[in-house]
Amino acid sequence: MSKILDKLMNRAVTRRDFLKGSVVATAAVSALSLAGCSANKVTESDDKFDDLEHSPIENKEEGGTWVTAPCWHNCGGRCLNKALIVDGIVVRQKTDDTHEDSMDYPQQRACLRGRSQRQQVLGADRLKYPMKRKNWAPGGGDKSLRGQDEWERISWEEAIEIVASEIKRIQGKYGPTSIYANGEGKTLLGAMGPYTTEWGTSSWGSWWNSSVIGVGEGCKFSEIINDRFDMRNSEYIVLFGANPAWSALGNATQHYLAMKKAGAKFIVIDPIYTDTASILDAKWIPVRPGTDAALLHALAYTMITEDSEKNPLIDWDFLKRCTVGFDAETMPSDARTNENFKDYVLGKYDNTPKTPEWAAQICGANVEDIIELARVLGKDNKVSMLTGWSPARTYNSESLPQLFMTVAAMGGHYGKSGHTAGVSCWNYTANMGPSLIYPGSAGAPAGIKKHAPISINNTELWRAILNKEYTPTAALSGICGNPNWKAGIEGIDLTKKVTKQPINIQMIWHAQVAALQTRSGMNEGIRAHREVEFVVSQSHFLTTNSKYADIVLPVTTTWERDPMFATRINREMIIAFSKVIEPLFEAKDDSWIISELAKKFDINPDDLYTMPQRQEFFNQLVTAQVIKEDGSGFEDLIEVTEEDIKEWGYEATPHAGRVPLKKFLEDGIYQVRRYEGDPYGFIAYDKFRESPEENPLWSNSGKLEIYSQYLSDLISSQGYSDVPPIPKYVDALEGYKDTFSDFEKGDKGDYPYQVMNPHYQRRSHTIFDNNIWLREACPNPVFLATLDAKDKGVVDGDTVLVSSKHGQVLRQACVTNRMMPGVIGLPHGTWADIDEKTGIDKAGSDNILCGGNSTGLGVSGFNTCICNFEKYEEALPKDIEVPQRIIFAEEE
Repeated sequence: MSKILDKLMNRAVTRRDFLKGSVVATAAVSALSLAGCSANKVTESDDKFDDLEHSPIENKEEGGTWVTAPCWHNCGGRCLNKALIVDGIVVRQKTDDTHEDSMDYPQQRACLRGRSQRQQVLGADRLKYPMKRKNWAPGGGDKSLRGQDEWERISWEEAIEIVASEIKRIQGKYGPTSIYANGEGKTLLGAMGPYTTEWGTSSWGSWWNSSVIGVGEGCKFSEIINDRFDMRNSEYIVLFGANPAWSALGNATQHYLAMKKAGAKFIVIDPIYTDTASILDAKWIPVRPGTDAALLHALAYTMITEDSEKNPLIDWDFLKRCTVGFDAETMPSDARTNENFKDYVLGKYDNTPKTPEWAAQICGANVEDIIELARVLGKDNKVSMLTGWSPARTYNSESLPQLFMTVAAMGGHYGKSGHTAGVSCWNYTANMGPSLIYPGSAGAPAGIKKHAPISINNTELWRAILNKEYTPTAALSGICGNPNWKAGIEGIDLTKKVTKQPINIQMIWHAQVAALQTRSGMNEGIRAHREVEFVVSQSHFLTTNSKYADIVLPVTTTWERDPMFATRINREMIIAFSKVIEPLFEAKDDSWIISELAKKFDINPDDLYTMPQRQEFFNQLVTAQVIKEDGSGFEDLIEVTEEDIKEWGYEATPHAGRVPLKKFLEDGIYQVRRYEGDPYGFIAYDKFRESPEENPLWSNSGKLEIYSQYLSDLISSQGYSDVPPIPKYVDALEGYKDTFSDFEKGDKGDYPYQVMNPHYQRRSHTIFDNNIWLREACPNPVFLATLDAKDKGVVDGDTVLVSSKHGQVLRQACVTNRMMPGVIGLPHGTWADIDEKTGIDKAGSDNILCGGNSTGLGVSGFNTCICNFEKYEEALPKDIEVPQRIIFAEEE
């Protein structure tokens, strides 16, 4: 290890080099971006270079080898990263240069996060060896010191023994379900018996339930909107709560630019005038968080009331053939009420017509904009009506996907060229359809039979630990993106509502999942961590999970592991990761940790991990498939020779392929070349539109269910609150109306502002928050509307205290006209840094402000939170000035 450190010291990569490289890649966007608010800028005099051949990211070094470096994070990009290895050390990175870049055939270029990956892997704050909390003892010791205790270095032998002993002790005393685990810990516990884990809607929000009404959710099932070439035929592209310029880096925004170049006009509905809106020169319709349903109801009202023979807005033929429940004539056979959507919108049942004027009071959009948008959505316009998941990450939003689908169906925007509707986010943003290329089967045999766990919805996870009871909602956990969702609820009586059950969790086991940081109600989570008898965390750094643990186990990054394929990538390419470096310090793979623990319980590790990862990778290589050039089927991607088989040492049959094995591994990527008129295009729901009876959807009726009795029965019985069978308007919990003490009189309450949590360029969820290059480039302020800041006497750069009834955070202010007044933007994912004296989080963690509320399906309502803010007199240091969590613990 000392040799590696010496080499690293001799080959230091400077911040200046990184910022130069980032400027090349992101200059066009950065000029428009909110991300740079209050940032340190690289000036021309400081960092001037004119010749890319001599820029730091392009320089060559003799004797080095470029390898494909994993960028494995949950970002929605999955771009190509290459690392230059010289004498076993990573000295430089670059991105895709395997072909010329174009709109039709784009390079898979890395973003600023991917380009900073070596700072993440090789960071000084990597955990170096197993550690235990100084004041820990079996049973917990002084549990109040979790999060602030000192650390002692221990050996791997001692660490494994402690964890195994605590598992035995706690299971023996409290039973097998007394251990909660996420990530790799479930592999061992599931082989031993039942245990406790969690499920949640997380990023999806209420789109989790969309399978029940007949539409996909945009990730597990990605064939729900047209591909990028067909959307160039759209006249209008309407984006609800979607900002790929920040949240889906890679080529998503470029795909939208190609559509704009082809003539599409963009409309963005969002509380923020986003970078995406700016880049696309979109019309901005600002709406408050959690009020998209009010807007959509008003759009439906306008389309219904303005539709006529002379002004046809509604596609009645599509509604009658392909949907159920829009009006009295299209009610489904299983309906138990006579309420239909059309009459509800017109106010027949509640005497409240859902007019643009009604909606404007709630959502904040102008009446004129609502009416104009409704006309745009009419059937004779070619419209791509798209949404991110963020509007559905709100409490009481269970009907939002159903409502979104209904308005799109009214315009007939399904199953036709230039018309499409649905989720467009993450790795499939702006480009869906079946994969054109994919790895083959890993071929690993099934291992030991696993026991089913108790699964707690993560909105009540921390309360369940503290209150020792939970709601058994697991029947809802398997419906997301699942065409066979009914099989998962077979035998469940949907007329009986679930009731609370006892649970006594006394051990928390973190691995790979940033549960404490990313679940709502973090202050409750910290109390829960200080309540249980044992907490263990496997991680790369002293993350929030690890900070509040008793035992911390350092794990390898993907750069230090055997090769593998990238997952969750776009439909046109695959990436094969290489092993970049040997494991640093004493870090071990998660599978090694589980294997060593398994031996303590007389479980053969080979029954848990039945095939080496390298062999699984080889099997996937030799069976990888790519679409034929004429689009008629698939063929082998990789040419495999006898020499290849001998070199890898595994069984395979030589065969021809599109690209030689060594060439593919050298490039690290294979991308299908796209062009206008190619045979790889995709139009979602086209066969369904043509013949819904012969091509039924996943819903109970086989059609798009504007009325869904199953959705209502399922959530009302298995969830937290009742949901109607048609999409009615329900105020969000801790939403806009809750900012008032008296909404009708207009009197504001103690928390008069709404908080939304945008995904931010500095992080992929929580990952990279500790990366010092990104901390300097992206300072993570709180975004305040100019009018709101003026009312509070706050100017750009001031330290601001943001308070909700759940907690308080500090941030520097970024004052901007691009925020809707009444809404503040607090970026998602910072690692909490709580002042134990005041209870204030100095890092600005969003889930300190968000409460762990449970409604309906159990939606993670990150974008429904209310707050107040004020100028804080004590200046907060910039994030780049805060010391890293670097630990060199003394041996016990």
